[in-house]
This record gives sequence, C-alpha cells and structure tokens, in this order.
Amino acid sequence: MKLLINLAILFLCCIGVSGQTYRKEICVGFRVNSSEIALDYGDNASNLAEIVGLLTDVQRNPNMEITGVSFCGSASPEGKSLQNKQLVVDRCASLEHYIRQRVDLPDSVVFKSDKTDVWQKLAIYVERTDMPHKDDVLYQIRQTPEYTYNAKGTLVDSRKKRLMDMNFGRTWNYMLREFFPSIRNASILMVYIKQKQKETKQTEIPQEVKTPIQSVDTIPQEISPEETQPMPAAKSSRYFALKTNMLYDALAIPNIGVEVSLGRRWSLAADWMYAWWSNNNKHRYWRVYGGGLSARKWFGHASEQKPLQGHHIGINAQILTYDFEFGGKGYMAGEPEGSLWNRLNYAFGAEYGYSMPIAERLNIDFSLVAGYMGGRYYKYIPIDGHYVWQSTHNRHWWGPTKIEVTLVWLLGNNNYNVKKGGNK
Repeated sequence: MKLLINLAILFLCCIGVSGQTYRKEICVGFRVNSSEIALDYGDNASNLAEIVGLLTDVQRNPNMEITGVSFCGSASPEGKSLQNKQLVVDRCASLEHYIRQRVDLPDSVVFKSDKTDVWQKLAIYVERTDMPHKDDVLYQIRQTPEYTYNAKGTLVDSRKKRLMDMNFGRTWNYMLREFFPSIRNASILMVYIKQKQKETKQTEIPQEVKTPIQSVDTIPQEISPEETQPMPAAKSSRYFALKTNMLYDALAIPNIGVEVSLGRRWSLAADWMYAWWSNNNKHRYWRVYGGGLSARKWFGHASEQKPLQGHHIGINAQILTYDFEFGGKGYMAGEPEGSLWNRLNYAFGAEYGYSMPIAERLNIDFSLVAGYMGGRYYKYIPIDGHYVWQSTHNRHWWGPTKIEVTLVWLLGNNNYNVKKGGNK
C-alpha cells in the first residue's frame, strides 16, 4: 500500500502538477531509555526502507527536487524530565544519522526540532479509545498544570502524579502498556517534494516545514530488502543488576549473581555460591560451592517497557561440588582428596522465569531450570575422626536442577522502576 502511495506521489510530480508540495511522514520506534535505531523493533525496517527508497527515487528523477526533510524526536512522559529531553535530542540525531548515511542530503534542506508535545500526543491516543476513566484522564491532561509549586518553590503536585495515582495506578498502567510505546517510539520524518519549475529558481522551503506536525499515524508498506542492513547506533543503553537467590540464602548458602542486558531483549546472567559450615563434634557438614551461567530471552509487555523484567526463557549451565553430612552419613561430590575438576558435578537445562518490580530499585525473579545433572559422588561414614568410604555412585538425574526466588537490585542512573503504575 505504501509503495503505491509513493509511486502516486512520483507520478503526480512527473505529469506536471507544477508548484505543488507533497509531504511524507514516518515513525521510527525506540526501546525504553534508548536512542539506538533497532531494525528488529516494530515496523522500523520497513518504514526506514520506504523513506530511503522514496528519497533516492526523487533524487534520481530530473523533474523533482526535495525542498525539506525535517527530523523530530520524542519521549513518553513516564520518564524523568531531564532524561526525556536528552532522549528527544539523541533520537532525533540517530534518525538523521541513519538517513543521511544512505541518502546524500544537503544541509540546506535539513531541519530538526525537539519541541514535541508528548502530553498532546497522549490526549490524542486517549480520545481514540474507550479506556476506563477516559474523561478524567483528559481532564487531568488538559487542566492540571504539569508542575505545581508552593510559595517556597517546593514541588507539591504535578499532572503526572495525579495520573499515576488515578484508580490505584491501574489507569497509568493501562496507558503505559497501550499508548506510551507509540509516543515514546515516535520520531517523525517529514519529506517535502515538489516538481521543478522550468527556467525558475528553486522556491523557498514552505514555512510549515520548520514546525513538524505532531501526528504519529503511519501507513502499511512493502519492505525493501536492500535497505534493511543495521546501522551503528548513535547511543545505546545497558542495564545491570546484582542478584541473590533467597532460597539458597535460607539454606545458609551465601550467593551472589550479576545480570547484564545485551540488547534486543537478550541478557546474560552469572552467579556463584559458597558455603563451608561444619560442626566436628556432631559430625555435621554443610559444604557447597559452585556457579552457573544463563542466557535469557525476554518477552511480553513488561519486557517492552524496560529490560530485565517480564517473562524470560533461556538455557542454563552449572558446576558445583559439595560435602554434606547428617545423621552419621556423608555424601561427597567427586573423588575424595582429588583435584577440583575431579570433584565437580555439572548440570544444564532449559529455564523459564518471570521478573516483576517490587520497589524503585528492586525486582523479584521467579525461575525454574529443568534438565540433566551428572557427575560422581561418594557415600561415607565418619568413624573415630576418619571418613570411611562406603560406595561410589554415578549421578544421572533428569528433572528440576535449579529453583530461584531471586532478589534483583537494579544498577545505573536510568535503571529503576516508576512507583504506582509502571516502569520507565
């Protein structure tokens, strides 16, 4: 459909519709807190391919000229004000960088704007739906000041706070899920094209090009494969977290983990545990140490709002050694007095989990790994200060290999959860 529209524009210009200006606009999506253009996000690949193809076709046509290309960034209102302003600038720059690396545009036809009214955009989306408390939401957007200060200059109220408090956060959560991705991800590119007039100089760029419109509507289009190669990002965000499995903590096994977002809803997690408790008088030992690695793919609405939250699946691998002794019987992983490698047991499997916010800097992650555990272990009996070997066994276990109820501490200036209604 979009391809037909582009061809129609080119045809109208070619048949002699003199002096007419045609405007084309697209939207490019951005993930939360990111100014990186991701071709695998939403309709980015097809939208960008369309606009590059249109600009290229116009430049090759001797009867047409480009009179203006306007770039505009946008950020949704759930973030902090200063961070959003920087995101607007960075997203605008990323879009311009992507297009101008593929199409040679003179500076004289390029315009940029960072004055997008995100609240007006939100009001447009609300008006188009039958969402709960629609009238109350529109009233707060249009009548409540964005910020309210007392006589001492202290912030006492805001439009955002009232919306987040509405209906115990459910209204804000609805808008966060249904509207904010389109607002946050809207970076508008407008192209002005006109037919060249014979024996006259190029007319001045219309005044309207200097003020990008705020519409974020797009039209479906065909994908041009040659234009879908990734471009280096102007700026990317990385998310980190420290973790501890509270089930291990409850069993007196101290442990720590770290996880980092790799982009495109992938993350890599690593953890380590170490416990070396003993009571020689009662012959009780609780000794275990080892660690694991997990590669995770995140999905679902929550993961669209911010990395490291929502549903995730992945693969997990672990190594560990242990020495447990209770009730006069002991179980030791690997060969007694052997090297570390002789004592290791191992496990690998598939995992599923869900991570949810519980505080501004804290998430809780529920995960289950199921697969195979193997290795050798020994049974022994402590007698007169010695440990008498009884039997050797090879472990072949299929089933759950790891259970996690993990407390996750989010690190970084931009890596936090918004209270009462959503995540930035």
